[in-house]
Amino acid sequence: MRQYELMYILHPDLEEENLEALVNRFRDLVTNEGGEVIKLDRWGRRRLAYEINRARDGFYVVMKFKARTETADELSRVLKITDGVLRHIITREDQ
Repeated sequence: MRQYELMYILHPDLEEENLEALVNRFRDLVTNEGGEVIKLDRWGRRRLAYEINRARDGFYVVMKFKARTETADELSRVLKITDGVLRHIITREDQ
């Protein structure tokens, strides 16, 4: 298993329970595929550097996890098709 870092920005108009549901959904996707979430850090609402889909703010979340490459690919696919996700990036951390 490799170590990854995922950063994603959620739409600021989502309600608190919808934010938590999305965060839990992405965390559970990793753990259900046999991965391990090392750290989940909610940065909260921050100003974006530029406007994305008419949004000036976003809810930032950073998750560090260990998983197989297939799990990271599936997580990226799910993030792309999920409403409410403005941007995401998954980077592999070298040891």
